[in-house]
Amino acid sequence: MPKIIFIDHAGERREIEAKNGTSVMEAAVQNMIPGIDADCGGACACATCHVYVGEGHLSKLKEKDDMEDSMLDFAENVQDNSRLSCQILMSDTLDGIEVSTPESQ
Repeated sequence: MPKIIFIDHAGERREIEAKNGTSVMEAAVQNMIPGIDADCGGACACATCHVYVGEGHLSKLKEKDDMEDSMLDFAENVQDNSRLSCQILMSDTLDGIEVSTPESQ
């Protein structure tokens, strides 16, 4: 199973495994990763699963669609590598992906 490395705003790292097809948000919730609130449950209807994707995997993600882009307008401290973790589906290609959570959602 591919691995996800979560890094919180204080620099603490947590590594988990996720089944292919599982969203990064689902994996975070299932493993009680702090900093990912996921208020809408993965419906891309909020921005409480906002993460910063590490440069090594950013180019491997599908492009943001209009809905994700619109929802990121509600997130705090958006950067070029900001994504909604509910929109990132795990695959072997993303093994070892690093995502950082912002200080607040």
